[in-house]
Amino acid sequence: MSLRKRASRALPLIAAAALLAACSPTYVIRAGYEEAKILSRRQSIQKLVDDPRTPPEERAKLALVLQARSFAQKSLHLKAGDSYTTYSRLKSDTLAMVVSAAYRDRFQAYTWWFPIVGHVPYKGFFSESDARDEMRKLEAKGLDTYMRPTSAFSTLGWFKDPLVSPVLRYGEVDLVNTVVHEIFHNTIYVSGQAMFNESAANFVGAHGAIEFFCRRDGADSPACTRARAEWEDDLLFGRFLDGFVGELQTLYGRTDLSSAQKVAARDAIFQRAKQRFADEVRPALKVQSFASFTRDPLNNATLISRRLYYHRLDLFERVLQSRGGDLDRTIADIVRAARGSKDPYGRTEALLGAGLGTGQVSKSK
Repeated sequence: MSLRKRASRALPLIAAAALLAACSPTYVIRAGYEEAKILSRRQSIQKLVDDPRTPPEERAKLALVLQARSFAQKSLHLKAGDSYTTYSRLKSDTLAMVVSAAYRDRFQAYTWWFPIVGHVPYKGFFSESDARDEMRKLEAKGLDTYMRPTSAFSTLGWFKDPLVSPVLRYGEVDLVNTVVHEIFHNTIYVSGQAMFNESAANFVGAHGAIEFFCRRDGADSPACTRARAEWEDDLLFGRFLDGFVGELQTLYGRTDLSSAQKVAARDAIFQRAKQRFADEVRPALKVQSFASFTRDPLNNATLISRRLYYHRLDLFERVLQSRGGDLDRTIADIVRAARGSKDPYGRTEALLGAGLGTGQVSKSK
């Protein structure tokens, strides 16, 4: 999956949070209006699959969504609820624009607070002009900013999430990955821990796609092979990104430099990272290019937004291997350990010492 597609899943709660948020009335009303439009367009996916008037390519992908949803629910014991049983056609290829911001002299995201989900390092807008207005306000405060599109979301079970039409542009591996990823958010969402929520969902979505296609089509099938390669690329990019961020954190932690000196010095680190990506990372990638890493502006906001999905992916992989590759059991143990924790990564790392996990995630309705 491309970095652009990964970034497009940056909002696990794009509309429900807005509806509940202690934000400006205008923002809440607009978000509620747009969410209502999406919900009003819902059609049963099963009926569309059964309808001979549905275009064949669309029918095949919608059928795949139902299969992936069933797999997530029955084989991985994720809480699918009624999510992704309906489909909403949008007039645009983009569901919304997501704005992120960060402080320039430290690796710290600017956050917005919403009930239920806590502090999150992004805010969604259904209007690009509104998103750009927000960026200008943030930049006036001296913050780094980043804007990106999103085409999928989860309301964490608060609403019956429909599949939206932009997601059908994805290839079959990315489509299954996305469905499992978003349904994982229904199963667990640790308040105020956006990076853990997204990186864990990245792990579950990627491995869910691997198991889905390797079981259905065989270990040597093109889809199984691609799903495995995409996850290996994610691991490689994640290690690179964590190392890059670690170098920046060392700079930002220096007490002998002023804020302005840190900002000036970070440009050299950015350039070295771009060169390292071009010389070492990109040639080793199997199917993904992560082209936007060098195409988009490189600043603390873009890095934090990307790192949401890739931080400590090796940790989740090690937990899986410690459980003999049993994904269902691994997910259950991670969910149990992380739920309600203020240090979900630490609780997940403790699973490596625990070794044995029992039980399953409570099954979906």
